[in-house]
Amino acid sequence: MFLYSYALGIILGLSLAGPPGSVNSIIANESLKSRLHGMGVGFGAMTADLTFFFIVYITNGIISPVILKIIYVAGGAFMLYLGFSIMRSRMPSKTRKGNYFLGLTMGLTNPFQIIWWFTAGFFLLKELSIFSVTGLFSGIVIWIFAFPYMVWRFGTGYEKYIKIASAAIIFGFAIYILYAGTLLIIK
Repeated sequence: MFLYSYALGIILGLSLAGPPGSVNSIIANESLKSRLHGMGVGFGAMTADLTFFFIVYITNGIISPVILKIIYVAGGAFMLYLGFSIMRSRMPSKTRKGNYFLGLTMGLTNPFQIIWWFTAGFFLLKELSIFSVTGLFSGIVIWIFAFPYMVWRFGTGYEKYIKIASAAIIFGFAIYILYAGTLLIIK
């Protein structure tokens, strides 16, 4: 039972960390500098996951709709800023420590990450074991090490395309999040 729960947690962790999105776009862009720059963003986003884990654990899944509206609008505006920064080839941070805080900020304001935790994360805590939670964070760590390495190792010569794809993904998410936030405000 332990191995099953742990393996299920790893799969859930990869499902949270792996899909293309704003955080992985920044990880890819920063990994062009070095693996450690990309990993810094990933560990920052994982710290946001730990924060949400504790919030979900403590509150049992309750979040105020007013707070959710603010997060949507702030997250969308922040992602627009990041998209423009990528297109100008000037990311807000140049250090690994700065990349950690960039990943943390993105994770804390990313509605998709928040929604994941207040849906799948809540289920994880209610229905599965602590071994699943341990596996989840193991899956995230696997992604944080593997993805920046792959971009750094095999992305040489494709920097322009990685930047364009990263910016396009972030712009798409920013527009979608701002749209969803606007719908919540109108309601």
